[in-house]
Amino acid sequence: MQDGPEPGRAAQDDPHLSRLAGLHGVATSYSPAPDRTVAVPATAVVAALAALGVDAADPDAVRAALDARERELRERLLPPTVVRWTSDPDAGTRTPDAGTSAQDPGTSASDAQASAPDAGTNPPEVNPGAPVQPDPFETLPPGTRLHVTTEQGDTRDTVDGLPPGVHRVTATAPDGRTADAHLIVAPDRLPTPTTRSYGLLAQLYSVLSHRSWGMGDLGDLAELAGWAGRVAGAGFVQVNPLHAAVPGAPTDPSPYRPSSRRFPDPVHLRPEDIPEYAYADHRRLGALRERAERLRADVLDKGALIDRDAVWELKRQALELVARVPLGPGRQTAYDAFRAEEGQALEDHATWYALAERHGPDWRSWPPALRDPRSEETARARAELAPRVEFHTRLAWLTDQQLRAAQRAAHEAGMPVGIIHDLAVGVHPQGADAWAQQDHFAAGMSVGAPPDAFNARGQDWGLPPWRPDRLAASGHAPYRHLLRALFRYAGAVRIDHVMGLFRLWWVPEGSPPTEGTYVRYDADAMLALLALEASRAGALVIGEDLGTVEPGVRETLRRHGVLGTSVLWFERDWEGDGRPLPPERWRSDCLATATTHDLPPTAARLTGEHVDLRDRLGLLTRPAADERAEAVADTAEWLALLGSLGLLDSPAAGPPGTDEAAEIEGFHRFLLRTPARLIGVWLPDGIGDRRPQNLPGTWDEYPNWRLPVSDAAGAPVALETLTTSPRLRALLEVVRAGLGAPEA
Repeated sequence: MQDGPEPGRAAQDDPHLSRLAGLHGVATSYSPAPDRTVAVPATAVVAALAALGVDAADPDAVRAALDARERELRERLLPPTVVRWTSDPDAGTRTPDAGTSAQDPGTSASDAQASAPDAGTNPPEVNPGAPVQPDPFETLPPGTRLHVTTEQGDTRDTVDGLPPGVHRVTATAPDGRTADAHLIVAPDRLPTPTTRSYGLLAQLYSVLSHRSWGMGDLGDLAELAGWAGRVAGAGFVQVNPLHAAVPGAPTDPSPYRPSSRRFPDPVHLRPEDIPEYAYADHRRLGALRERAERLRADVLDKGALIDRDAVWELKRQALELVARVPLGPGRQTAYDAFRAEEGQALEDHATWYALAERHGPDWRSWPPALRDPRSEETARARAELAPRVEFHTRLAWLTDQQLRAAQRAAHEAGMPVGIIHDLAVGVHPQGADAWAQQDHFAAGMSVGAPPDAFNARGQDWGLPPWRPDRLAASGHAPYRHLLRALFRYAGAVRIDHVMGLFRLWWVPEGSPPTEGTYVRYDADAMLALLALEASRAGALVIGEDLGTVEPGVRETLRRHGVLGTSVLWFERDWEGDGRPLPPERWRSDCLATATTHDLPPTAARLTGEHVDLRDRLGLLTRPAADERAEAVADTAEWLALLGSLGLLDSPAAGPPGTDEAAEIEGFHRFLLRTPARLIGVWLPDGIGDRRPQNLPGTWDEYPNWRLPVSDAAGAPVALETLTTSPRLRALLEVVRAGLGAPEA
């Protein structure tokens, strides 16, 4: 007997380990390119299996676990979660304003990339593009009795003709075997846009008004949506994730590493818009407002960075005063209904924040008994901290109320979609979700990405992954509930790294990202729940599907109505001459943009300032002259295509960036020539901002997630000034006019 796999040994060299891994959805190899397959180290596979509760530490353990798994699969009547799709167009509880997206006129660069990497090792349950597995109910032994409890509370003895929802099924076979399963009945397609529309893409914290407290807030979001809908004819505003953050000193500024994805962050509240604010201590609130005005002036007038912690300290004090004001009967009833609807999850969330105030923000360092949300000690602490638990419960409700108000403002302004919210790929390991749902997370694992052409070392994002087995056993309850909460106030949801619905790269704690492996999820169940909740809300879903995507994933997403994301600079004919992809060959079922929060603003790309920035920070891997030459050639090639299509009003005689405002307008005319159903305008592009909101690969070297929207000279621009900017208005008029023209 050996203590573990030999260092450097490939998992696929052991047929028993490879078979065991496949039966638990753990890959033993992956393909970063069509002509290359990389073997996964046995150590990574053993670690992933251990995180799934499977002992594979030595050959004897592997054989025992394999026998147990094969026996389990052979003898079980039903898997823990079963999906049935329905083509009923009225499957949701509310009829969505949706239709069917147009067919793709050709093959996009994204589609071309989809055929390249990488299948890995797939379990029998899920394999994009593979034949559909038989319905488990049709393979039950003759004479098996079914007892169905529907989501609506009815009981039945058949699974046929069930309404959309998540139902519980108990099967009893003639030989006495029983099985309990969750049955998801969902529409086979999500709502899709009925008409083309365009919208603004913004990081909410960066859009400050003269009424906000030092960072953009939900009042600013409602104002921006109201202006964009009524004046600019926009159909949506897309914002960064507004999930609750882990408090700290300083707080992690990234909106993609939240404490909770289920509940929003009260730092985004506009205190003055809370009805009880008018009845709170005016003198103390006035003093806090004066401090907030200085904080805002520091950012807008003095070039200071956005200080989220300082903003929260002021708002927290103000909200403490507001929370002392009793709710009126109607408001109290609404609050009680919110608490009842959110139940245990809300109580856990508020309890974590109350405990974090006393013991610090990393629950893993709390007294041992408090690390268990269901322990007697945690229950006693919750009772002892009841006023603080109530405070954080109230904040969750108030934030939910203002999020709904922002969506109402967008619809009242004529926006067909409204606010597009962003769902991060995971949560911070120290935070509330990781504490409350720890049984659903894989201990000792982190989500990341394998090595590829852009990052030879791979990536470790520091986010604990969900366990697919625990999700399946619960009917994917945590995922289902967070979707339902998010769709309450969203006209659409953007899913970051949507490929994570199919598989995620797990990195064992203490190992480099190169020594990880892919682990499969039940994509059928994840997509069915997405379709179910989106249809109930009448909302769209946009998947961020940039980068390496395994074959079959984009096709599966498209089949179910999930829109993709296409960014201009990445759309080239990768299977042909590598030149910019003509507009008629772009896919239709997508949100098309010129840039995103992780990429340089278009003005910086035109002028080459994005290369200068990376050079100053020591991030270049080649000589700066080579990088600049390549960037100039790339931009010039795109501008030449725009010129040949007549999309530049007056082609500049000089190098790229000579007339950047006109060139940015030309890029958006190009986007309008594509068949994309949604066109996104990066708000900073409208005023010539040079600085990216996030520069991947940096931490302290660059002020990620802390920059206000600024003009071409780097001067911060308030929301009131932004909406009167001639340059922004000219760009939006180009886009608005283009939407009225015949589609390419």
